[in-house]
Amino acid sequence: MKKLLITGASGFLGWHLCQQAQREWEVYGTYNSHALDIAGSKLVKVNLTDFTQLKQIFQEIKPDAVIHTAAQSQPNFCQIHPEESYIVNVTASCHLAELCADYAIPYAFTSSELVFDGLNSPYKETDTVCPVNIYGEQKVMAELGILERYPRAVVCRMPLMFGNATPTAKSFIQPFIQTLQSGKELTLFIDEFRTPVSGTTAAKGLLLVLEKVSGIIHLGGKERISRYDFGHILAEVFQLPVTGIKACRQQDVKMAAPRPGDVSLDSSLAFALGYQPLSVKEELESLLNQVSG
Repeated sequence: MKKLLITGASGFLGWHLCQQAQREWEVYGTYNSHALDIAGSKLVKVNLTDFTQLKQIFQEIKPDAVIHTAAQSQPNFCQIHPEESYIVNVTASCHLAELCADYAIPYAFTSSELVFDGLNSPYKETDTVCPVNIYGEQKVMAELGILERYPRAVVCRMPLMFGNATPTAKSFIQPFIQTLQSGKELTLFIDEFRTPVSGTTAAKGLLLVLEKVSGIIHLGGKERISRYDFGHILAEVFQLPVTGIKACRQQDVKMAAPRPGDVSLDSSLAFALGYQPLSVKEELESLLNQVSG
């Protein structure tokens, strides 16, 4: 079997990717601060910001392909710590592109819908980027730096992702469920729209495009949905009280990083390749079955 190196195996997406990739690849996953075991994958501790360590990993593992999911992905953190997050989000991503170019192997980078300003959705791959926060800016810089160093790389712009908690990571639905179960109020935006997918679907999309695509591709879901409506579907599927769900607008909540209103992705290019996200309701029903199964 060919070897696939997945960075950020302790993260939400990286963990799901390790699970999916094992069917076709010998999987090596990297982690830094959150040690973990993933059955069927070999885990290696690596500081991705250390170029010497990166080069050494490539020499030892000799990967046949790389999917880079590791990132400092909290927009508020990036806004407050721009230098620290730049090293992870931009420098390390470009170093990996250089190494993959040297080895002439497929390289998939996970970018974000937050490269857009939210004013002209749904966004196609060819639309002009215009981030409104530092995290989005860093993803744009990484995209440009990667494709400059290695035009064969694929930049995958990922949507909002959700799923069951992994041993070392949660998605945004865990706090939602907890809040509603405890009878507390859950305030959700009615003016923030996304095209969300589950972590499993996102992982399948990345594996699908890894060897088929170079340049930029969008891996969003098929539905444009607000956080508020998402909360209602979640409550319906998980049989939680909806009375606690309250509507609010982005301007009502003060956050360090500004957030775009509607960064829905047009992912028809990926759909044409065989990428098949389910509806939000179907994705959530599948997660519920996993938990109760």
